[in-house]
Amino acid sequence: MKRILLFMGTNLAIVLMLSLTMRILGVEPYLNANGLNLTSLLIFAAVMGFGGSFISLAISKWMAKKSMGVQVIESPANSREQWLVDTVRRYSEEAGIGMPEVGIFHSPDVNAFATGMNKNSSLVAVSSGLLEQMTREEAEAVIGHEVAHIANGDMVTLALIQGVVNTFVMFLSRVIGYVVDKVVFKTENGTGPAFFVTMIIAELVLGVLASIIVMWFSRKREFRADSGGARLAGRQNMIAALERLNSLNPAPLPDRMAAFGISGGGADGLKRLFLTHPPLNERIQALRESVKG
Repeated sequence: MKRILLFMGTNLAIVLMLSLTMRILGVEPYLNANGLNLTSLLIFAAVMGFGGSFISLAISKWMAKKSMGVQVIESPANSREQWLVDTVRRYSEEAGIGMPEVGIFHSPDVNAFATGMNKNSSLVAVSSGLLEQMTREEAEAVIGHEVAHIANGDMVTLALIQGVVNTFVMFLSRVIGYVVDKVVFKTENGTGPAFFVTMIIAELVLGVLASIIVMWFSRKREFRADSGGARLAGRQNMIAALERLNSLNPAPLPDRMAAFGISGGGADGLKRLFLTHPPLNERIQALRESVKG
């Protein structure tokens, strides 16, 4: 499946932009001018890492609307849109969150996603294919799943985790670059080209390893959202919705939105480490076992 979500892609672009800006302004080279200042470097990395993460979070709803072509329902035009808005409102009240914006994006595939800055400023969007191919009960379970994501604060938690891994990727990549530049290439004054080249390579490698942590959290939160959807829409309806998704085998959302959606693909071996969602069979089994428990 496609694994890279909108939040992570936007976050990477912003972090690179901030890093480049600081380098142009002479802030980053200053850290290495008289030897590597680890305390200053850590502060710099934290500001850049968390800054990129929270800017990404702040614009996530806007980016989702633009990238997915979401049409926000300002005033329901028909009974289906009215039902959709009423369902989101009912579940939001039960979950204790502010009413999200509600939208539809045109896609023949069955999918939905939720995103936003916080619990009271969010967006729930469903595909036209979901409305056409699922029963009302199944669709309500999917909506409950997305509302549960918002109620659980998954977007904010994701931003915090991404900020932490950003910080350590930026910090360690610069330490590695500095050590290689001084020890291997024997640069005496300031830093040489080896520092920059090694730093970029280290950022790429460490970024891949860091994404494993983010994906692990993404998979864990799916089980929590399934449980939340079961509480809101009924456990059997949630199981039925996941079974329908499994039988339809929907195409994943685009790379930028993968971790925000209801469904996900499967993979074995090392590929499993980069999945945004657990396999649907495992999610179904987890819900069934919770009934037995």
